[in-house]
Amino acid sequence: MIKTLEWTDGCVRFIDQTKLPTEEIYVNCTTYHEVADAIRSMVVRGAPAIGVAAAMGIALGMRDSPARNHSELRRDFDEVCGVIGATRPTAVNLFWAIRRMQQLLESVSAQPIPQIKQRLIAEAQQMLVEDIACNRAMGKHGAALLPSRGGVLTHCNAGALATCGYGTALGVVRSAVQSGKTLHVYADETRPFLQGSRLTAWELMRDKIPTTVISDNMAGTIMRQGKIDAVIVGADRIAANGDVANKVGTYTVAILAKEHGIPFYVAAPFSTIDLDTADGSQIPIEQRASNEVTHLAGKQIAPSGVKVENPAFDVTPARYVTAIITERGVVREPYTDSLREIAGLKITA
Repeated sequence: MIKTLEWTDGCVRFIDQTKLPTEEIYVNCTTYHEVADAIRSMVVRGAPAIGVAAAMGIALGMRDSPARNHSELRRDFDEVCGVIGATRPTAVNLFWAIRRMQQLLESVSAQPIPQIKQRLIAEAQQMLVEDIACNRAMGKHGAALLPSRGGVLTHCNAGALATCGYGTALGVVRSAVQSGKTLHVYADETRPFLQGSRLTAWELMRDKIPTTVISDNMAGTIMRQGKIDAVIVGADRIAANGDVANKVGTYTVAILAKEHGIPFYVAAPFSTIDLDTADGSQIPIEQRASNEVTHLAGKQIAPSGVKVENPAFDVTPARYVTAIITERGVVREPYTDSLREIAGLKITA
């Protein structure tokens, strides 16, 4: 299994996703600032992986804290969380991880400082273990939704590289194939960062799952040709009403799937569901640098000085989502009720 990230020898080790698929290079981050840079520069990416990376960055920061008392430790903790929290605004798993580490700190605040540091490190490592187990459970729940034989379209990368291992959307594909289903994955290239052509294709070819890369503007044509039986994507944040923020272009794919009568599934851990955000209009959308659009592999492909829009994500309204697959099970409309139900909350009238 691909080790997207791990805690090892006192540092956090990432596979550098900016170098794939041509180079398999690993980056060792020894400070929380280096982890923050790895998240910001997309050395590590994907909402679940970002969440665990954030926790490990916090653990590194606290390990190195020179605090002499609990007040100083809390001051350092808040500073570290502020740096980590400012990296990428859309992926709610980042903030979920920060809250989880904050809650742990509160629960052990009376313990000696060395023990607190060890508890925070252990918590970050436990989150990695839980993420992999969560993805495997998600895969089992979602595998039954995919056809016994046929084509599956995915957008961006929601595989092992976007998580701590196995994957969300690609975890469902992997589980379906392992159960005996015969699937062919069509991977949108996913401009401008090319997560589909660079990362999804690389993962699936390693697993010997038949894969075809298509440019983003081919999806409708491939659907019309009858080659797609289901669409499955990941998510960076799911609002309380079922609106889904995912890599920009997902909204277009969802509309095309609806037009062609193709089910559109979203696979994401429960930590991606943000019940505090009522709907997609309230989800912050990260704007990234213009040179990701104007340049390709370091070569300029657009006129100098041209205006550029480069939102990293878009929001797909819940009405286009056939089902949301989580480690807790599969939920369907009305999402306002079903998402609260899997959260263990009362359904409001």
